[in-house]
Amino acid sequence: MKILAVDSSGLTASAAIVDDGVLVAEYTVSHKKTHSQTLMPMIAEICRMAELDPGSLDALAVAGGPGSFTGLRIGAATVKGLAEAWGKPVVSVPTVDALAMNLYGCTDLVVPLMDARRNEAYTGIYTFEEGELKVIEEQCALPLPSILEKINRIGRTAYFLGDGVPVFREQIGQLAKVPFYFAPAGSGRQRASWVGVLAMKFIQNGKAVDAAELGLQYLRMSQAERERTEGKKK
Repeated sequence: MKILAVDSSGLTASAAIVDDGVLVAEYTVSHKKTHSQTLMPMIAEICRMAELDPGSLDALAVAGGPGSFTGLRIGAATVKGLAEAWGKPVVSVPTVDALAMNLYGCTDLVVPLMDARRNEAYTGIYTFEEGELKVIEEQCALPLPSILEKINRIGRTAYFLGDGVPVFREQIGQLAKVPFYFAPAGSGRQRASWVGVLAMKFIQNGKAVDAAELGLQYLRMSQAERERTEGKKK
């Protein structure tokens, strides 16, 4: 099964081609340029280097949220456009689940943290059992004290990763009552390859859809929606 996968949910832009158990190509950038500038050239480059025939793809996959509203929309629009042009189904993969896969095989707690602003994180709690990702706490948007409270209650060593780590590192040190560690640079950010790996499982479970049906999981209102709602309450 061959998948072209994309993740533009956060600061990192990533594109990958996964063919069954082989990562054929991956292009990941965490820099200042916007995803609208980088994503299509990245996809074009890995397709060129891998000599990809779009007809050989089984599906396209995208990190479907939560994350940056703009980043998610760019990723979804890119994948939908390609899927429609190539006549392929699409798969939306939960962003935080895919991020947790960076620490594949960890039997302690895996806690992704994406900076959601307003002192909140997009997060969840995971572990791995018999080589499979186990969701302990589904992806959600929470203030850091709330997620630390859940971790302390579980009482197991925790590994943190994601772009929220630099933002919340000090609070973690103050609030964590369990041993904790931070993922190294090579495992700390989104990778499209893990989106592709999870997409294969989703396809096997019948979760692939037509491009027009692709949906996103925002988990909370956008800033514009919040301001509108707050304005009506005044």
